Amino acid sequence: MSWDQTKFTLSPKSKGCYLITDDVIRSVPQIKDYEIGILNLFLQHTSAALSINENWDPDVRTDLDKSLDRIAPEGDFYLHDAEGPDDSVSHIKSSTIGVSLSIPITNGRLSLGQWQGIYLCEFRRYRHSRTIVATINGKKK
Repeated sequence: MSWDQTKFTLSPKSKGCYLITDDVIRSVPQIKDYEIGILNLFLQHTSAALSINENWDPDVRTDLDKSLDRIAPEGDFYLHDAEGPDDSVSHIKSSTIGVSLSIPITNGRLSLGQWQGIYLCEFRRYRHSRTIVATINGKKK
């Protein structure tokens, strides 16, 4: 078994859900070296999240963002608001969705379904850069 690890930073994005599958593949070229394995993605932040969802219809990204706003709305009922009204609610959404994903690798490719893509869900209004640690464990070709 072999291990590879790399860290990459995504360009700053404001609130919303973004398809980042191509960014991941471009930033983790070691994927192609593995016959079989697991790619773990870990987001080093507490006000954004990673998710896997539909990659074709952009309305899914909008629907996800709006649904999360209904589940955890902004408001003056949160104690933690040092960075503004989207502060605590961003942490709640991040905890709800999660900051890590594990994706199988098969024959040098991510084993995502035809309609699956990797999303960054950014919960802060203002643009933030986000760093992801990518770790691969598996059998190299």
